[in-house]
Amino acid sequence: MQQAITIKCKLKLQSPLDESALAKSLENYRQACNAVSQYMFNHSFEMAQAKLNRALYHQLRKDYGLKAQMAQSAIRNVVARYRTVKTQLAQKPYRYNTGRQDQYGNDIWENESRTLDWLWYPISFKRPQLDLQRNRDWSLKDNHVMSINTVNGRIKAPFTCQGFDQYLDGTWQFGMAKILHVGSKWYMHISATKELPDYLKEQSQHVVGIDRGLRFLATVYDEQGKTLFFQGQEVMRKRRKFKRLRQQLQSKGTKSAKRRLKKIGQRENRWMTDVNHQLSKTLVNRYGADTLFVLENLVNVRFATEKVAKAKRYEQVSWAFYQLGQFLTYKARLVGSEVVQVSAKYTSQRCPKCGRIWKNNRNHQEHLYVCDRCGYKSNDDRIGAMNIQLLGTQYISGNERPSFSKLITNE
Repeated sequence: MQQAITIKCKLKLQSPLDESALAKSLENYRQACNAVSQYMFNHSFEMAQAKLNRALYHQLRKDYGLKAQMAQSAIRNVVARYRTVKTQLAQKPYRYNTGRQDQYGNDIWENESRTLDWLWYPISFKRPQLDLQRNRDWSLKDNHVMSINTVNGRIKAPFTCQGFDQYLDGTWQFGMAKILHVGSKWYMHISATKELPDYLKEQSQHVVGIDRGLRFLATVYDEQGKTLFFQGQEVMRKRRKFKRLRQQLQSKGTKSAKRRLKKIGQRENRWMTDVNHQLSKTLVNRYGADTLFVLENLVNVRFATEKVAKAKRYEQVSWAFYQLGQFLTYKARLVGSEVVQVSAKYTSQRCPKCGRIWKNNRNHQEHLYVCDRCGYKSNDDRIGAMNIQLLGTQYISGNERPSFSKLITNE
């Protein structure tokens, strides 16, 4: 099993000339990406690397002063972005009301698949960036020094890797790197991969069910019957503070307010990322190696915002549940554990004692679940974690796609 991570380094440029060369490289690369995007838009979204190289390679080097590998990277970067958008469009078809009705008087809706032809404008690259090829555009020297290629030649920059030094031990394979300029600081994000042994179900010493939410960021239930609650009230209060501040700045509409608004958004994203990092790290450190962490598969799960107070709807639809799952997955694999996703059907409606599935047993206001059949009572988030843990146990027993069935369970 190959595990990929991103190593984040802070560069310490040695002179204003180095900063100028790097800033020029980022801007020229951005403009080159936009030129490639415009060409693809005008030529029926051509994505064949060889054809794009023949048409654009020499032009990119001449017009924007890019080095050989930078020109290649610009083309690959734009192609990857269009492929991502193509996938996103295919996953979300256009749904429209046909104006007809069925025999029961219900409106008939139809779906129309979407392709890149639905784009009105070419994809735009607004933020300066620079993608570098390992050993050609960048290399790691001794004493924590980076050698970086720019449009004005190579520069050398010391760097710090707080929290990531463990990945510089020589066991990781480095790949592409991305240069970012945030405020007055320079960062380098390096992709790295390492071959790890495959996780075997038989090695599981712990099976941990995790129910993700807002009131509790995570409710954890393990095979020993122990439950952990990670409070989310303080997180929600801080997010609402960010929301109020954004509303105030949006109402002003001035240029300074818009600049401030952009900084607030970036700050909130960094803070949310840190929260997810800390939570996933805490879970991995607590249970250690040979642990199977079980999560609900929340893909295509709809959050019913009309049933949530208007003031709380923003938190309901915008919390980074997917990001938490990503962080937990790679951190678990690094210590010899694994994360598996199971069906979310009925995990919050099923009684873990008698198997009764009935949605009215859950009281959302009081956060309480009371089974109408056997009388079992518990916190509703804990009920979800218990059911998720049970699905994880079934997975270890050989069921590759464990899930609950309402018809079978209620008999």
